[in-house]
Amino acid sequence: MSTSQAGYRLHGFPGGLKMRHHKQVSCRQPPAAAEIPERLYIPIGQHQGEVGMLRAEPGERVLKGQALTASEDDFVVPAHASTSGNVAGVVEWPASWPPGSSRRCIELISDARDESVEPNPLPDWHTLDPENIIDHLRSMGLAGLGGAMFPTAAKLRGDWNGIDTLILNGAECEPWISCDEMLMRTRPEAIIEGARILARAVSAGRVLIAIEDPMDEVGAALETIRRENDPDNNIQIVRIPAVYPEGGERQLIQTLTGLEVPHDGLPQDLGLVCHNVATAAAAFDAVETGLALTERLVTVTGPGIAEPRNFSARIGTRIGELVAQAGGYTDQATRLVLGGPMSGIALPTDDIPITKGSNCVLALEADQVSRPHPTLPCINCGACVAVCPAGLLPQLLFKAVAADHDDEAAELNLFDCIECGCCAQVCPSHIPLVDWYRHGKDRLRLKQLDQRRASLAKRRFDARQARLEKAEAERQARRERRRKKLAEPDQAKSEIQAAIERARRKKD
Repeated sequence: MSTSQAGYRLHGFPGGLKMRHHKQVSCRQPPAAAEIPERLYIPIGQHQGEVGMLRAEPGERVLKGQALTASEDDFVVPAHASTSGNVAGVVEWPASWPPGSSRRCIELISDARDESVEPNPLPDWHTLDPENIIDHLRSMGLAGLGGAMFPTAAKLRGDWNGIDTLILNGAECEPWISCDEMLMRTRPEAIIEGARILARAVSAGRVLIAIEDPMDEVGAALETIRRENDPDNNIQIVRIPAVYPEGGERQLIQTLTGLEVPHDGLPQDLGLVCHNVATAAAAFDAVETGLALTERLVTVTGPGIAEPRNFSARIGTRIGELVAQAGGYTDQATRLVLGGPMSGIALPTDDIPITKGSNCVLALEADQVSRPHPTLPCINCGACVAVCPAGLLPQLLFKAVAADHDDEAAELNLFDCIECGCCAQVCPSHIPLVDWYRHGKDRLRLKQLDQRRASLAKRRFDARQARLEKAEAERQARRERRRKKLAEPDQAKSEIQAAIERARRKKD
């Protein structure tokens, strides 16, 4: 247990690692506005959930901020044009995950004018019903900018008993990534006002903004704006130790409150809701200035980048174009990663476009990606257990996944793994544990999908059999009624006479 500078009592979480951050590499100069590329490839789906119907037609001219897809509910987040230009069509374009996959993207050809739609702010949001604020945020395309890209409206609006505390996550704990820190340095007013907007949307009476201990400049900037704009003193800036992966949602909640989110539960079950600081800034832009989410800060860094820095990049910009604006690759660049070195995803190409969840582009050198030793058998040393922040048993999970024992892996709570990479970092046998866990999750998802498909097919078969049996029963009932009628002499005579009359009328 420790106490923050503001007197806030902190709690620990199991495991974790202290690591060199390397953030200063990309923080030596302010963020730059990236050039608008000639062609943008805007993914139709940039969030968890279903995608909306396409609203823009090939050949149509669109303006920056214009919705390209329709939003039907909170789990359908619209995509917006990142600049003005003409829609070339929908194409299959390389995606970051799974490796070698593609996704449907809207190809937008820029006209170099960058003309925007008319802004649509909410100047009276302080007095509006929370439902109206959430509807507005959904229409502006907000999804979590911390990486998970969960629809913001679905997170704000739910069947909760009541939200007491809003947590803003500014604990950017993974090495090399600095986009959130630079955002808080350069736009503290957007963070504070965005926090107030999100708190209003969930009717939360308290806001905690978590930043890491080394962020002195960030803390001072946020505190200055807080004093000017928080008369009720509902917002608190809390400094937390720089321990990886403290920026994980469940680990951050446990650090700030001492509460553990249930295995099959959500933070909302505890009266909490957690958003990234970049999401708060996007909420400020959507409400105060009426701008849709069309760009985000991206860290382009690593020893394989000539001039590392942060860029404000349009959604749909190809990674290679950002790298070029950062001076290009060095001769030692070996691997390109989307995200950080611990939990990031190795990219097969730099043609992959920036999405709402793209926080960092990292280029590593050979000695940082090649394994100095071959993979050896697990020796059950328990080092992975000691550093696992989710309280799992990584060595048992690895053995279950490697043996194709999917049910056993599910019972060991494989899906609780946050893929932070701590276990692989300390493994003396150099086993790529996170790769195994991702493989196991993909296999389990396919198995569950097959089970759902089989269950759906069975329901359809049962429904069809029920319809056939009902139709057959109705036919039998009609036959039985007719048989009973014909069994009566007078009734049979009248039925025969009626048939003769029908035949005569038809002949006439």
